[in-house]
Amino acid sequence: MNYDGIIELEGMEFHAYHGCLEEERREGNTFIVDFHAETELKKAVKTDDLSKTIDYGRVYDIVAEQMAIPSNLLENVAGRILDAIRKEFGDILFLKVRVSKKNPPVNGVCAWSRVTVMYGEPIWKF
Repeated sequence: MNYDGIIELEGMEFHAYHGCLEEERREGNTFIVDFHAETELKKAVKTDDLSKTIDYGRVYDIVAEQMAIPSNLLENVAGRILDAIRKEFGDILFLKVRVSKKNPPVNGVCAWSRVTVMYGEPIWKF
């Protein structure tokens, strides 16, 4: 039996210093990061062993490490997060990382700006 599955972390919140404007780099902003991974879970299902799956505690730590590095672009932040997670957990079939910036500096009202980067082909069709 195949045990393909999804592991997610949603709403990881950070105060960070990403953006192209001096004010953003000086004062920072609130960012939300969402993580979605599709992978084979059979070993974890059968063994009940954390080392046989994607440790979402470690995923959070990786995200926090990358969020602490200032960047001009959300694309850069999201790409670094994706690359670091892939390096740690190489057997991910599909990975999606979304980084959202609260109240981005635009000439009007805007709740969020968001960038999503993806790796692989999704195995789940919702």
